[in-house]
Amino acid sequence: MSTLDPVAVFRTEAAECLEAIEAGLLDLTHQLDNKDLVDAVFRGLHTLKGSGAMFGFEALAAFTHHCETAFDRVRKGEVAATSELVAAVLAAQDHMRALVDQPDADHGDTGNKLLAQLQAAVGGKQAAAVAAPAAAPPPAAVRDAPAKKKNSWRIRFSLPANSMANGTNPLGLLDELRDLGECSVRANTSAIPALDDLVPTELHISWDVTLTSEQDRSAIDDVFIFVLDDMELSVEEISGTAAATAAPVEERAAPVPVAATSTAVPEFRPVEAVPAKREAPAAVSQAKAAENVRVPAERLDELMDRVGELVIAQSRLSQLASASTDIALRSVSEEIERLSGELRDTMMVLRMVPVATLFSRFRRLVHDLARETGKVIELVTEGESTEVDKTVIERLADPLVHLVRNSIDHGLETPADRLASGKTEAGTVTLSARQAGGEVIISIKDDGRGINRERVRAKAESSGLIQPGQPLSDSELLQLIFAPGFSTAAAITNLSGRGVGMDVVKKTVEALRGAIDIVSMPGHGSEVSLRIPLTLAIIDGLLVRVGSGRYVIPLSAVEECLELSLEEDLRSRGRSFISLRDSLVPFLRLRDLFRTGTKPDVHQKVVVISTGTERVGLVVDQIIGDHQTVIKSMSKLHNNVATFSGATILGDGSVALILDVGHLVAAGQQQEAQLRVAG
Repeated sequence: MSTLDPVAVFRTEAAECLEAIEAGLLDLTHQLDNKDLVDAVFRGLHTLKGSGAMFGFEALAAFTHHCETAFDRVRKGEVAATSELVAAVLAAQDHMRALVDQPDADHGDTGNKLLAQLQAAVGGKQAAAVAAPAAAPPPAAVRDAPAKKKNSWRIRFSLPANSMANGTNPLGLLDELRDLGECSVRANTSAIPALDDLVPTELHISWDVTLTSEQDRSAIDDVFIFVLDDMELSVEEISGTAAATAAPVEERAAPVPVAATSTAVPEFRPVEAVPAKREAPAAVSQAKAAENVRVPAERLDELMDRVGELVIAQSRLSQLASASTDIALRSVSEEIERLSGELRDTMMVLRMVPVATLFSRFRRLVHDLARETGKVIELVTEGESTEVDKTVIERLADPLVHLVRNSIDHGLETPADRLASGKTEAGTVTLSARQAGGEVIISIKDDGRGINRERVRAKAESSGLIQPGQPLSDSELLQLIFAPGFSTAAAITNLSGRGVGMDVVKKTVEALRGAIDIVSMPGHGSEVSLRIPLTLAIIDGLLVRVGSGRYVIPLSAVEECLELSLEEDLRSRGRSFISLRDSLVPFLRLRDLFRTGTKPDVHQKVVVISTGTERVGLVVDQIIGDHQTVIKSMSKLHNNVATFSGATILGDGSVALILDVGHLVAAGQQQEAQLRVAG
């Protein structure tokens, strides 16, 4: 059995901590006076620093300490939170991430430059404490100033026996308490077992600490902030006399030698374990740990492959059972079919993640682009709870970055231009997600200037993409912006202008068996919608026969099935329309499209499919039934066959092709348009 690498676990937790810090900083940008957000960012930095030191990431701990110190001063009211400070810590956070991923790499002078930026953001001479925590003694004028009131505290704490094995160093906690002021420490060793029963990796010592400091109670709580759930802690304020006599001897955990403050060592009384504020912290922590289990993504992928093979085997069993008269075999087949279906559904849920994990990345991007372009930008997200397959989420990240950057650079105007056109100073970029059948539709919308059709046509004609004066529908014209190398930017900038981003978007979406819709109104903005399948692994399909071949239509796109008699088929030759509840729906004869060379069945069927508002009928010879389809990718030789999105293996071992619904609907609509023009 493989064991978890502690460093890998730390990196995972550090990534989550950095994401939480970034989210807090971005929220703070809009609420600079929110003390709760300041405290949250401080706690995140404090946790990251402490955890980094425990796992040997000394450079990370040292660098994070400066950011923590800056926010500590904000928390205490010594300096104000500003947008410059938030920007400085966001930039520093990127460096922290690099120190987590590559602790031994040469990061050059990046750290010093970021600290200088942080010092400037904190402001003037007061920032010296950020860049140099251990500064020289203050000037005499400052030393002569009235000292702050000192408080005395008695702190008793003990840690779980497995603390050191989990990376918690109690000596580090004691050092942090010493940094707060005058500190006396007594160790209680009465719980240490006999040598024969002693486990070297277990901790059996508790501590009684007397602290005299100008800091308040919150500073003490911050020392134990990331071990508080698992420990026993008691903090009580004591009087000056009690503080002087409470702990005259300072010592660390035996056997580390320390200098005594008095030759007479008073009798030590064992410290009674006083529970912390949370009752039964260990039990609560274990319960929380049991609720969530970290599983590597590759293990989920491997399990998904096994479930796919099981579905294929179950399909084969069902076929054999249907051809058999053995009642017992049919009963077992039905039970296996039910269980494999439930297992498939459970597996699909395990792979689904909310798009909020994707949308949250763009808050930082929009913040940075707003500072870079000088535009005022508001990011609005909708439908964050919509869930998509994790593979889809991973592959959509880059296309969405291109689309958001494009909206900000090409779409949104400068504040002056927006005010001049009667708009608000702040432009809005909206990221939304919603589920429609077996697809998820992710939209990027802005309220900017919209797409200039004349400029797009002129650029397309000059690039040779279309002939001068060639008639195009509005959707066809707008789709030209996804052509390779196409860009209407007047100059190349850091954001856009090279004509590669939108091409990448289209290729990635098509590789996901998705489609792109674009709508734009001059002066009112644009909206780009990505229609992506919910999953890339297993789908429910409708198995049909056309000629001697079998094909799968994604069940999520099927609206209804109708019968088309031979007489109706002959009567509709040249028109290819059926009347469906007072509306005409175009249909495609798959037998002609696939050139089967066979005669049509007497009772053909029409499968009506849709993508959004567009509907098209597919004429097939026979509807075999529903089928759980394990999607297999097409070979490289068939990548350009747009009619099919993949293939699957049937129960008898034969191969059935999966129809690309979006392509067929587009073909049907194009055929309808041609017939209307001809008519």
